[in-house]
Amino acid sequence: ARRRRVMKAIASRDNPLVKRLHALSSSTRERRKHGETLLDGAHLLDAALQRQWPLKGVVVAESGLAGAEIQDLLSRCPAEVPRYRLSDALFAHISPVDTPSGLVAIIDLPAEPAPEPLASDVVVLDSVQDPGNLGTILRTAAAAGVREVLLTEGCASAWSPRVLRAGMGAHFGLRIRERVDALQALEGFPGTVLATALAPDARSLYDIDLGRPAAWLFGAEGQGLSPALLALAAERVVIPLADGIESLNVAAAVAICLFEQARQRRALSASHSSQGGD
Repeated sequence: ARRRRVMKAIASRDNPLVKRLHALSSSTRERRKHGETLLDGAHLLDAALQRQWPLKGVVVAESGLAGAEIQDLLSRCPAEVPRYRLSDALFAHISPVDTPSGLVAIIDLPAEPAPEPLASDVVVLDSVQDPGNLGTILRTAAAAGVREVLLTEGCASAWSPRVLRAGMGAHFGLRIRERVDALQALEGFPGTVLATALAPDARSLYDIDLGRPAAWLFGAEGQGLSPALLALAAERVVIPLADGIESLNVAAAVAICLFEQARQRRALSASHSSQGGD
């Protein structure tokens, strides 16, 4: 029979684990110091379990224990993973979000992937600081089949609880490199370097052949891409918008570009299959 792990009850804010959880939920510096971060909510824990991602602990709010979904997740966690129960008030204190989910898991921050030469599609984000945008972009990249993501120094921390929550499990299937010198990383890239930019020489996204491997460069709203990165682009791309609309949220722009790329490649593949069957 499978050994069931005892769940330890914690009742004090002065408990060392509670202090650690509060630090992990609120500080990038503390997360780097401890080498840990938090997965917030049932969906993220489910995604981690599906990917067999190593867990260091699971923390549940008192009210969450009554839920069938949380009970199912706890039963799927390896027996050696410590489990902790907190009162709802104490859980709210350590929660990384304003509306507590009732469940968090502790994981180690992953080691930085080795800087291998880039040969396939890659998304490069320059100073994207909003956690919701960053997590949504990572989720979009994974959904569009783009596995490589590079973040420059000015980006939000990819493994913060809020970015993880917005990513909805996408992190576990991506190679994410942070604080990257993008100019150096893209040196010798064999595909096309594309930058979204409102520039006189920019071409419509829908007029560009996206069949080759692409390095997509996206900057934050407001400041856009750094001049050095913008100069690296072989092609400047604009998404046609209705009159009177100046720009899109960066996460929306990424989704449109990556799925136009996916659409073109599916059409090309279908065309080749059709010709091969004649």
